[in-house]
Amino acid sequence: MGKKDSHTAILKMKQLEQLERIFTEYPVEEALQKVAALFPGRVKFSTSLGQEDQVLTDIIGRNKIDISIFTIDTGRLFNEAYSTLDLTQAKYGLAVDVYFPDTRAVQDMVRTKGINLFYESVDNRKECCHVRKVEPLNRALQGAEVWITGLRGGQTEHRSALPVVEWLPGKKMYKINPLLNWSYNDISTHLQRYSVPYNPLHDKGFISIGCAPCTRAVSEGEDPRAGRWWWELSHKECGLHLVK
Repeated sequence: MGKKDSHTAILKMKQLEQLERIFTEYPVEEALQKVAALFPGRVKFSTSLGQEDQVLTDIIGRNKIDISIFTIDTGRLFNEAYSTLDLTQAKYGLAVDVYFPDTRAVQDMVRTKGINLFYESVDNRKECCHVRKVEPLNRALQGAEVWITGLRGGQTEHRSALPVVEWLPGKKMYKINPLLNWSYNDISTHLQRYSVPYNPLHDKGFISIGCAPCTRAVSEGEDPRAGRWWWELSHKECGLHLVK
């Protein structure tokens, strides 16, 4: 490792430690404001319009924090997701950037494997997720140095092992999960306290909401992610949060 690379590595480590301290010592609102000040114009928040993400959108919008917000329209979303997006933008006066999959990639995938290829195999499902979610995410994150997400440790076993702040060497950016240690009750309480618009499907047993053909309601006592890709045995991840 040359001197320049060594200096860069040391700087990243110091920044990582600084970010970790910020999210340890301050509430989410103040912590996000400090991050936005440290990386002006280079912080992006990816929202799936789920409950956790609506909490973060409320915090960003209500406190006028300089963080860009984007979402990905896979082309297979529930109508309720679009209504939630409309209500959210109207309430907070926010411009949420919407990213779409590459048209040719979707056309080629559907032509060769069918419109509902994801039911056929895990590999097909992961390919569909990559085309409709991961590739648009990579485009959306261009120019960012910090990626904010609404992940919670209680959602999956994989997510329970995540840190609040991490450095992604492959993406060359920091990934921050401000709500990682929040409980489901914390989320519900915040939504009610601040009258945050949220997807009405959450009140019908849809705890985790993705694309319409890949999501079902869960019964009481079922794992919150049981409704995602319920026909397969997998880690219940689409790939968005598996990349380092």
